[in-house]
Amino acid sequence: MVLYFLIIFFIISPFFPTTRNPHWFFRTADFIRLQSLLIQLILLGLLFYFEEEFTTFSWILAAALLGSALYQFVKVFPYSFLYPRRKPKENSDGHVSILAGNVLQTNDCYSKFIDEVNRFSPDLVLVMESNKAWENGLASLEKDYPVTVKVPLENFYGMHLYSKKKLQNVEVKYQIEDDKPSIFFDYYTHNNSPIFFCCLHPAPPSPSENETSKERDAELMVTGKTIRNINKPTVVCGDMNDVVWSRTTRLFKKMTGMIDPRVGRGFFSTFHANYFFLRFPLDHLFHTRDLYVGEMVRSKNFGSDHFAMYYEIHHKRKVETPKNPKLNGDEKEEVDELVEEGKQNT
Repeated sequence: MVLYFLIIFFIISPFFPTTRNPHWFFRTADFIRLQSLLIQLILLGLLFYFEEEFTTFSWILAAALLGSALYQFVKVFPYSFLYPRRKPKENSDGHVSILAGNVLQTNDCYSKFIDEVNRFSPDLVLVMESNKAWENGLASLEKDYPVTVKVPLENFYGMHLYSKKKLQNVEVKYQIEDDKPSIFFDYYTHNNSPIFFCCLHPAPPSPSENETSKERDAELMVTGKTIRNINKPTVVCGDMNDVVWSRTTRLFKKMTGMIDPRVGRGFFSTFHANYFFLRFPLDHLFHTRDLYVGEMVRSKNFGSDHFAMYYEIHHKRKVETPKNPKLNGDEKEEVDELVEEGKQNT
């Protein structure tokens, strides 16, 4: 009886996000697709092992469980290293590298994170969940990274940016929630080709954070609208507190035409750094089609509950920024609804 109950639950629960209910309970199924897919296969094996005589009901359960597992597999497979990846031609005419990491505000292993910065030696360092203590702990970085944007907060949503060279058009925005900052800026590569960066860290839907995903979804949609109104090579990166196969992130990628460099490379699960089985790919980077990502590496554990991600972003030679993708009426309406619901919920 317990086995039947578990099988029925894991047949149904992967489809919870399709209800579009923003409550964290319904959105959690998106986060744990890799884990629940494994559990589904285990349950299928247990059903065949313990079922002495297969009845019509048993076969229906087995078929439904297998179908649900295939549904999840189709969603996550493009982000595995087994998926065929289009490798860009090496036609870079300028590049910038960034190390982006959620350092966990209560973590005090400042030197371990600095070691990761020194290991990669990126052009940019983006730090999230950084407060005044982290600002002081990373002060030694300013010798090599003299250009800084500092937003120290004690609410686990502070953000610091360190750059080796001057940034242009720097803005700290509070797009949806008054205590959740984002950093926007232009970075000029050596050939004076500007790349627009959007650094985000929206709150996740969870019992301890926002009860629903409305604010997070709205921030992604507002950022997407910003990108559609500019004509520059663009990078969006940070701890998005969402998985790349969710409906919201897929809608964000469709409205911007941006590329996820994970496709065909691997999941690069960044949270939780301390629990192997409970890891989800929450830290992302997306880029427009006039850019490509060369090297992409997950950091070592530096005491946070997240790993950091290192990316080497190249500007394609003689490739213009593509025009905005077209959205149909339903998609436009959904984008506007998500933005409005997020603003009303704050």
